[in-house]
Amino acid sequence: MIKAKAGKWAAIGTLVVSLFTGSLAISGTEAFAASCTNGYVGLTFDDGPNPSNTATLLNTLKQNGLRATMFNLGQNAQNNPSLVRDQQAAGMWIGNHSWSHPHMTQLSSAQMSTEIASTQQTIQSITGTAPKLFRPPYGETNATLKSIEAQNGLTEVIWNVDSQDWNGATTAQIVAAAGRLQNGDVILMHDQYQTTVQAIPQIAQNLQSRGLCSGMISTSTGRAVAPDGGSGGGGGTPGTATKMEAENMTKGGQYTSTISSPFTGVALYANNDLVKYTQNFTTGTHNFSLRGASSNSAMARVDLKIGGVTKGSFYFGGSSPTVYTLNNISHGTGNQEIQLVCTTDNGTWDVYLDYLEIN
Repeated sequence: MIKAKAGKWAAIGTLVVSLFTGSLAISGTEAFAASCTNGYVGLTFDDGPNPSNTATLLNTLKQNGLRATMFNLGQNAQNNPSLVRDQQAAGMWIGNHSWSHPHMTQLSSAQMSTEIASTQQTIQSITGTAPKLFRPPYGETNATLKSIEAQNGLTEVIWNVDSQDWNGATTAQIVAAAGRLQNGDVILMHDQYQTTVQAIPQIAQNLQSRGLCSGMISTSTGRAVAPDGGSGGGGGTPGTATKMEAENMTKGGQYTSTISSPFTGVALYANNDLVKYTQNFTTGTHNFSLRGASSNSAMARVDLKIGGVTKGSFYFGGSSPTVYTLNNISHGTGNQEIQLVCTTDNGTWDVYLDYLEIN
């Protein structure tokens, strides 16, 4: 008993010394046991990766037992692929922050699409996974941008708390800003500032003292939730996406058939042609992303039915394969039959389906 108490007081002493010296490293569960009784917050870092600071930032986060979402610029990811892989290896989630950090709402829709899609492709080529989260530069957004985000399977993430590190905030001011975080909140920080890195140990201690833990950002709500133990890499919900190839579903309708171009999938050639399969759900709300294309320039519509109830519709307006997402769809739990049904055919509005992904 005396030995156990001595060990406990030694750990507390180490913690106190660390607080006075400004560094708090987690070396054991006794010194810094995680308690998440009051929920989770989202730590986010924009504008990386960069050679001058990213490695130090990642090391500091790891030393303090924190995970974060890194909203990377596409051009920085392209120039520093090894740092992106370091982010992934460190257990961070990786999001899309545009290619070049423009004022997105001042761009044409084509320019918006290029900024987002180029970053998606670059990060996927480096990590093997396309991001699920998008942080608009300056927090500026509009309906056109939101539509393009959805086409790329992205959930927009703003913030509840601004650390003001970009505006010259001191380390103490950054720590104070993080002190306002409550369950589900997301804080804006940046990759490139030493003041931000220096704030991390104190942020970690503050969260722990308030029963909060660093979490992931939900692709359903854009708010912080408990991490699922995934290794990161894609942002959103690591390790929980369910992907079903259309050619592996059961075909129904008069003309439904398998295709090999523009992808291996299924063509729905007539009204009420469909594919279906049974999915087991343990929770009742998910995002559904469908990759497909129209066979021509005419609009094609595919209804999503779960348990026989129409939950929403996907629209494909061209022959280039595109991903569309229906967010926050409520449905029954347990085994549910999912149907993808062509419902607007007039003899020309054929639709090609590649896969359905559920998050």
